[in-house]
Amino acid sequence: MITVRPMMREDVVPACQILNQIIAIGGTTALEAPFSQALFAQSFLEGADKICCHVALDDQGEVAGFQWRGANDALPDNFGDIATYTRREPALKGAGRALFEETSKFAAALGLSAINATIRADNRQGLSYYDKMGFQDYSVAYGVALQDGTPVDRISKRFDLSIGR
Repeated sequence: MITVRPMMREDVVPACQILNQIIAIGGTTALEAPFSQALFAQSFLEGADKICCHVALDDQGEVAGFQWRGANDALPDNFGDIATYTRREPALKGAGRALFEETSKFAAALGLSAINATIRADNRQGLSYYDKMGFQDYSVAYGVALQDGTPVDRISKRFDLSIGR
């Protein structure tokens, strides 16, 4: 069984490790530099742009992933961004879906109308995940440079909360 709850201070270390492992593997997040625990807490737990951040816990109560929702000045006021990260080893099947169910309920309860996800075009796993959650493509930013200068498109997808799940 997967338990989902709001992220707490005690989740910072394992969630930061999950994110840094994903960054180290490469190719599945726009984030390219590892996070210190302090920067992680500032970015995902305490940030002024945070709407919510939830963690998924496995049967042993260990953090298996997290999902952040936040405000983005480039989006309409009734939208919010989303970012999802789940551990690679051992993977917990269904963690992403469980996180999204909680996050979408939370966003709808706040009266938000849509959730935006912007994914690297070379992140097939991420694109597939958001497609399975019901997101629809609506925009592409072409040739966004990585730190090394490599251009990678970013695909923006929208989940309409008024339609529901």
